[in-house]
Amino acid sequence: MKQVTATGQTVEEAVKSALAQLKTTEDRTDVSIIDEGKKGLFGIFGSRPAIVKVSVIIDPIEEAKKFLIQVTEKMGAPVEIEIKRDGKQVLFVMTGEKIALLIGKRGQTLNSLQYLTQLVLNRFSNQYLTVILDAEDYRNRRNETLIQLAHRLAQKALKSGKDVALEPMPSYERKVIHTALSDNKRVKTFSDGSDPHRYIVISPGKPVAAGARK
Repeated sequence: MKQVTATGQTVEEAVKSALAQLKTTEDRTDVSIIDEGKKGLFGIFGSRPAIVKVSVIIDPIEEAKKFLIQVTEKMGAPVEIEIKRDGKQVLFVMTGEKIALLIGKRGQTLNSLQYLTQLVLNRFSNQYLTVILDAEDYRNRRNETLIQLAHRLAQKALKSGKDVALEPMPSYERKVIHTALSDNKRVKTFSDGSDPHRYIVISPGKPVAAGARK
């Protein structure tokens, strides 16, 4: 966190000096008054300067955006980013000429970037936030594919009588599978493994331990 200690004849002057050094505005900082100062006799004798400590407040979403821009530029696929926040969920929508490079096979590159972006964002955030990275409406198209996959593999599990394990997926993709099969009373779904390699298992009629489905 960037911070400076500054002095001035008044608190206001000390703050103004600190903001100039930090090259920022007061609404993006946290100001602590160390000494309010004292006016001396005739404004000179026995006077004491005001002292303040000013710290820059880091915006976790802006830090995550800067991280994404830097990484995509190094990958040779620079992007523009639109940010949408809904409660504790933050959506980063990327656009660019080489966007396919950032999506990767079955969205694996996009998922990896999303995982790293979430780590960066929550490093600076006071509350846990969930990140979703999207490009060319990939997430909606992926959801449709996941729903079809869920029903197809549920039939496979029923036909074979054995559990069917899916490839590792982010939590929100696992949720799509769970939701797609929630009305199918002939199968159960649960998650296994640890992030970022956590995956879903479709089980033909076996009970699921409490708390396993998430």
